[in-house]
Amino acid sequence: MVVNLVNYALTLKFNGSAYCGWQVQKNALSVQEVLQNAVEYVFKKRLGITGCSRTDSGVHANEYVCHIQAAPEFDLARLPLAINSHLPKDIAVLSAKTIDDTFHARYDANGKEYVYKIWNSRIHNPFFTDTAFHYPKIIDIEKASKITGEFVGKHDFASFMASHSKIEDTVREIWYFKAEREGDFVNFIVAADGFLYNMVRIMCGTILHCLRGHITLPISAIIEAKDRNLAGATLPPHGLYLNRIFY
Repeated sequence: MVVNLVNYALTLKFNGSAYCGWQVQKNALSVQEVLQNAVEYVFKKRLGITGCSRTDSGVHANEYVCHIQAAPEFDLARLPLAINSHLPKDIAVLSAKTIDDTFHARYDANGKEYVYKIWNSRIHNPFFTDTAFHYPKIIDIEKASKITGEFVGKHDFASFMASHSKIEDTVREIWYFKAEREGDFVNFIVAADGFLYNMVRIMCGTILHCLRGHITLPISAIIEAKDRNLAGATLPPHGLYLNRIFY
């Protein structure tokens, strides 16, 4: 019997608290490995899965896209449910669609949107221990919004990259950067054509340091200096969400 082979794109979301990130690692459990195991149960063969981005340990995703090549044909409407039946509760496939041979989840992405979520209250919330950064000092949203606006544009963001990173091309274009409050939550929302390693977490840490007066330089001066030591602390990974992929 001839089996038709199909390429699929999956959209999923995951709570990254229990994982070392997306990428398969030798000595730690990753989202990619868990998803590959579930896909193997459904298709009865080990298939390669390519993701749109690496994520750090503890980072979450509201929208994550990956693709599978040369998989046996399967009912599209049933495929997410079939895979989800073999996944833990902290990972869920939201949708599936067929794609042609030219689609690549990572290289075809034009940009990404991240959200850094802060529980902004004097009292910590036990329900958000692993999914939002607790910051007890009240954040002035108006002042925060002015600071986020200073990042927008095409710049060399070397000052906002992890110091051990080997990336040489550090120019990126930030399309928008917003600060929004929802009750006791403050969300920093940023979209760009790409991000450097730890860039979002460093930018958000810099904003908090600016608000507290620990950094007095304007963001433009920190950008121009290309000096990681002038920016703020790298915030913890558990507040960060990959929120949207632009194709």
